[in-house]
Parts: sequence; structure tokens; C-alpha cells
Amino acid sequence: MNSAQCRMARAALNWNLEKLAFESGVSRNTISRFESGLPSNRPTVSALQTAMENAGVIFIAENGEGPGVRLKKQ
Repeated sequence: MNSAQCRMARAALNWNLEKLAFESGVSRNTISRFESGLPSNRPTVSALQTAMENAGVIFIAENGEGPGVRLKKQ
């Protein structure tokens, strides 16, 4: 997951920074720094990704058109 995917996933879930911080256990400031493009460590990114995947986000890898996200079917 990259910073753009994190922002897209959060928007798809209609989560603000506080909600993602609560669900992931990662501080709001750390999430904000990551989403702005600053580097973050692997455990932090993994915690963010896991929280959003548990909420129904599917992360789409680079496939020639760029990485993305989508929501699982209900």
C-alpha cells in the first residue's frame, strides 16, 4: 500500500483520520505524515492496511495503470 492508496481507501470507507487511527492503533499524526508521502515503517503500513482490509477494502497492485483500491461486494 502506498500513500495514495491509503487516502483512496480512507475516502472509500468514509473514514476520517481519527477513525483510521482508532481502527489501526496508529497515531493520527503518523497517518497524516504517511498520507503526505513521508516514509513510514513496515509495521505501521501493515497495521493501516489490515484495518482497512478488515473493513472491506481490496488493495489493487500496480498493473500497468497504477495501483488502486476497491470495496468488497456486500
